[in-house]
Amino acid sequence: MKRCCITLAALVILALVLNAGCRKKEEEGLEIGPSKPGPYKVGALFAVTGPASWLGDPEKKTVEMIVDQINKAGGINGHSLRVIVEDTGAKEADAVSAIKKLIDSDRVCAVIGPSTSGESLAVLNVAQEKGVPLISCAAAATIVQPADQKKWVFKVPQMDSDCVRRIYDYMKEKGWTKVALITTTTGFGAAGKKQLEDLSKEYGIEIVANETYKPTDTDMTVQLTKIKNSGAQALVNWSIEEGQSTVLTNAKQLELNMQLFQSHGFGNLKYVELARGAAEGVIFPAGPLLAPEGLPDNHPQKKVLLEYKKAYEAKYKDRVSTFGGHAYDALYLVIEALKAVGPNKVEMRDFIENKKGFVGTAGVFNFSPQDHCGLDKTAFVMYTVKGGKFVPLQ
Repeated sequence: MKRCCITLAALVILALVLNAGCRKKEEEGLEIGPSKPGPYKVGALFAVTGPASWLGDPEKKTVEMIVDQINKAGGINGHSLRVIVEDTGAKEADAVSAIKKLIDSDRVCAVIGPSTSGESLAVLNVAQEKGVPLISCAAAATIVQPADQKKWVFKVPQMDSDCVRRIYDYMKEKGWTKVALITTTTGFGAAGKKQLEDLSKEYGIEIVANETYKPTDTDMTVQLTKIKNSGAQALVNWSIEEGQSTVLTNAKQLELNMQLFQSHGFGNLKYVELARGAAEGVIFPAGPLLAPEGLPDNHPQKKVLLEYKKAYEAKYKDRVSTFGGHAYDALYLVIEALKAVGPNKVEMRDFIENKKGFVGTAGVFNFSPQDHCGLDKTAFVMYTVKGGKFVPLQ
């Protein structure tokens, strides 16, 4: 009887050990049997809460929608897809802690995000050191440049430098040479400010006022009064936080007699609504996702844009934004890599770096060892705000 009890106990212990081993293999995305392959695990860093939540919230929702669609369709190569989302709150230190957790504890094969440029610049060295592909959802060119020093880092939003070029192209057409800047003191704002300053010389533009504001500021009247008296013909407001709408409201109150421009960080109608009518007539560059219905039927992105827009708006009863589109592009880039080479990090990195003709919401991407963004200024459409809506600029 005693021997039977010992044998039974040994069998229980063996079963527990085997079960733990299977769970470990499943967590690592390895095959654990002919009928039950483990999931492919991807990490995501999004500012779901905090000052950049109008970026991170649609990014998170987009990823959840895609994961559901992929898994209902049978997964990837027989594996389910699991995306582990970490909310960074747009805090750089939290983003660094989160990416380390995703790589070291969750053992993801790739990371998408963060939502903002400051966070992306803060975490990219971790991705580099760990040898894990990072596909940022932020705009600063410095995230991926120079490409030979950012081997493991890619990004899907259009370059902030190309956004500046589209704005300056328009100003040049109008003959405007005196420009004022007001930029936020975040990583995104600082990177945009530098591009605006550096490229102004190329376009023969004189920056006659150069103001900044903190993402927590609630009144920019002082800065805008200086701008009003500067002789500027146009004002560029560069931010991704709600403060960019406050700038528009204050500008209307001060009766600024100049054309207002926004960055591509304005691509969510909630910023328009927050400005309470003060956004009318504002001009900004963004991808074609904001108004895809007017694209010609043979446009290479039209099918992708309409399908994503329809699915997102039906599921969440909310308007699509360019920021959710960045998460769409980042995750589908990872999905294509997984389909082609599986969760091998080195092979995934190599696949992404050489991917051509990838049709996303931001454009048709053509990556290379010299270009880890894969887009140029032609990926932008110029928009204005008319009747509280985004309308292509005629």
